[in-house]
Amino acid sequence: MNILLVGSGGREHALAWKIAASPLVRRLVAAPGNPGMAAQCELRDVAATDVAGLVALAREIAADLVVIGPESAVAAGLADAAQAAGFACFGPTAQAGQLESSKAFTKAFCDRYGLPTSAYAVCGDAAAAKAALDRFEPPYVIKADGLAAGKGVVIAPDRAEAEAAIDDAFGGRFGAAGARVVIEEFLEGEIGSLFALCDGKTSMLFGWAQDHKRAFDGDRGPNTGGMGTYSPAPVFTPAVVEQTRERLAEPAFAGIAADGAPYRGVLFVELMATAAGPKLVEFNVRFGDPECQVLMLRLESDLVPYLVACATGRLAGMPPPAWRDDAAVCVVMAAQGYPDKPRSGGEIRGADADFGPDVAVFHAGTKADEAGILRAFGGRVLNVCARAPTLREARDKAYAAVDAIDFPDGFCRRDIGWRALG
Repeated sequence: MNILLVGSGGREHALAWKIAASPLVRRLVAAPGNPGMAAQCELRDVAATDVAGLVALAREIAADLVVIGPESAVAAGLADAAQAAGFACFGPTAQAGQLESSKAFTKAFCDRYGLPTSAYAVCGDAAAAKAALDRFEPPYVIKADGLAAGKGVVIAPDRAEAEAAIDDAFGGRFGAAGARVVIEEFLEGEIGSLFALCDGKTSMLFGWAQDHKRAFDGDRGPNTGGMGTYSPAPVFTPAVVEQTRERLAEPAFAGIAADGAPYRGVLFVELMATAAGPKLVEFNVRFGDPECQVLMLRLESDLVPYLVACATGRLAGMPPPAWRDDAAVCVVMAAQGYPDKPRSGGEIRGADADFGPDVAVFHAGTKADEAGILRAFGGRVLNVCARAPTLREARDKAYAAVDAIDFPDGFCRRDIGWRALG
């Protein structure tokens, strides 16, 4: 098979790593990719939102499958264009992608189809948003309506910070994504990430993990796109998994199909395990980043048949995926200043070292300069991942590799997996 993989982050590097291991793959091309991905595939300098360019590239390489990594490509309508051009595509249409691209859409969707989630208010200006705060108790959850690379959420402990977050959103901090805000009830519980595949009709669970959203140890600091993950996570008891499937994943697939947009791809259900059962925090219409990284390390099955089955309506004939018994941990090395003003250009040495068969370093925000020196280019720069028979061993392996990488401008959290390990 010839496969076109779209994206350039750590999630896409992990997907490339797993896809390249499949005996079914003849040619793997990533667009635009990153320096680390060059070890697994060919790179082409076509942006993830250049829909016409990507369709042309799919034609050039005679792609048997297009795999969409980032949400930006979904929102740009890549799946629609690829399918119209005759290519099988793993990834939902732009209409189905509204489950992530608009939080206001998702809240109304939950109301329409009875999915459990928090109380909310959708506001189109700062005055309305500040008035809506009267309906909620602190802490206040303020979200940009649109795509903000995982950084459009502020949890404000008091009214003053909530109003400041509202002013920031409407003042342009998140660009067009902040043209509306959604104010939500704060949910008490433990957060988790569950994934499910769908081919438009048939769905299947596809693993779970737990992310660490805050920038600093102890869950302090601003929200980020994710500072590290681990899998399996104790929050996912059999009851929570089954309730999430019954109350969130399957109703979402049925509802979006009823809306005229059958879902093909992976749905990321971010949930809060509350005393009343799991409630939706938000949907994402792609693999999580950095959750994908630990899932790929634990996935025993060949990934490619599942991607093809989703794209071609054949998931019903697939067995449940097989998972390693090992635990996996991902530690994100970010640039100083992330998530607000990450420092770009810092030199990185040692990321390509051989850390052993159970450690993988996925590039998330890197570029090679003219001299071939690897440098930071973005907020989250490297994903250092490891697997082992126990979570503690996996975490120790990951941090040993982190400590061996020379990245003076970088930082990471030192407590990934703390809910399970203390």
